Amino acid sequence: MFGAALVVVLASLLVWALLVGRNQGVEATRSHAIKAPPRVGTNNGATVITIDYETQQRSGIKTDALVAVAHQENIRAYGMVLDVARLTELSNNFNRANAEVQTAQAKLSVSRAVFDRSSKLYNQTKAISEAQMQSAEAAFVTDQANLAAAQAQVRSLTASAYQDWGSVIGKSLVDQSEKVVRLIERQEFLLQITLPPGAVLSVAPATAAVQSGKGARTKITFVSPATHIDPKIQGVTLFYAAPAEDGLLPGMNVVAFLPTGKIINGVTVAASSVVWWQDRAWVYQRTNPDKFVRVEISTDVPAPGGGYIVPGMPPDIQIVSSGAQLLLSEEFRSQIQVDEDN
Repeated sequence: MFGAALVVVLASLLVWALLVGRNQGVEATRSHAIKAPPRVGTNNGATVITIDYETQQRSGIKTDALVAVAHQENIRAYGMVLDVARLTELSNNFNRANAEVQTAQAKLSVSRAVFDRSSKLYNQTKAISEAQMQSAEAAFVTDQANLAAAQAQVRSLTASAYQDWGSVIGKSLVDQSEKVVRLIERQEFLLQITLPPGAVLSVAPATAAVQSGKGARTKITFVSPATHIDPKIQGVTLFYAAPAEDGLLPGMNVVAFLPTGKIINGVTVAASSVVWWQDRAWVYQRTNPDKFVRVEISTDVPAPGGGYIVPGMPPDIQIVSSGAQLLLSEEFRSQIQVDEDN
């Protein structure tokens, strides 16, 4: 029995020694990980990420030099594709009123002739009775009144066309020219473009561009100043037309880019270089072969071929074109580790 007890004690001591040794190994590994040289530091208040060349190659981190570009300055505006049902209804009413004018003119022409003939017959030869002459006169006066009413309706609808849609579209509706026909037949769509509050254009550009939620750009052409503003934005408002085959639909919101005529100098930044944090855009600039710094950029001017045109950044500096998201993750992972240690 003593021998058996001794064996149990020795086995227990052995298990305890193994557990202690394992725990010490884990603690040593953790201590080694914590003591690994940090990749993230600061220099003059800026966060600097240090990544050696081998790690850059393994992680696919690449940089490209920025290229200077000259770009026409644009005002970024807000727009909506309008539903022209009211324009169509107004056009139909105007055409109907015009037809009524033509009908009234035709009736008046006949009744005038009848009245003139009846007056001569009655006054010169008494070939007809006074009652017949008065009946012809009544028909003539009635047709005069009907023509005047039809013409007044046309004038009222003409005024509505100019008030609701402006001089260009209003005149096109009255003349039934190609511009209003293309809008009514949905060969083109009418857009209401509103500039930001305080933004002013000396002359509305003849052509501009809009971008829908799908990212595609569509060329638009100036029509006229708008007759009403967007109550939410309270900016200068313009009418533009866009081809119907470009995927726009009534009620769709778009972003418009209106050229100001000024040329701005900047650099082109690819979309793959941009990371987003706190609703702001950033890129990582290589300051040394193994060091990177996060820099905020403006994305107000999209580049025609994709990415952004950024004013104020010098050309020829190196920014990360592939792997920027990895650097952002590394930067904030280090902050999480520091917080945990504290």
